[in-house]
Amino acid sequence: MSRKLYMVIERFRDGDAVPVYRRLRDRGRLAPAGLAYVSSWVDERLERCFQIMEADEPSLLDRWIASWSDLVDFEVHPVISSKEATDRIAHRL
Repeated sequence: MSRKLYMVIERFRDGDAVPVYRRLRDRGRLAPAGLAYVSSWVDERLERCFQIMEADEPSLLDRWIASWSDLVDFEVHPVISSKEATDRIAHRL
C-alpha cells in the first residue's frame, strides 16, 4: 500500500493556540505509528495551522484527530504533489 499525503487544516478552538502548543510540548504530536508529520505553517494570528501529513491508511488520521479534537477543529483533504498533478494531466495539455 502506498503512502498518501493529506492537507490538514486545524482551527484552534476559540482561536487559542496556547492549549494546543502546551499539549504538543508536553505530550508530542500523538501520531500513531504509520502516520507521519511532513511540515506545517501557522497563520500570523495563531488561529489556524496548515499541515501536511503522510499516512499508510486514512484511519490513522482519525485516531490522531481523536487525540486533539477537544482543542482543534479539523478539515482533511487528500492531496498529491504538483509533479503528480502535472503527470496526471500531461496527456490533456
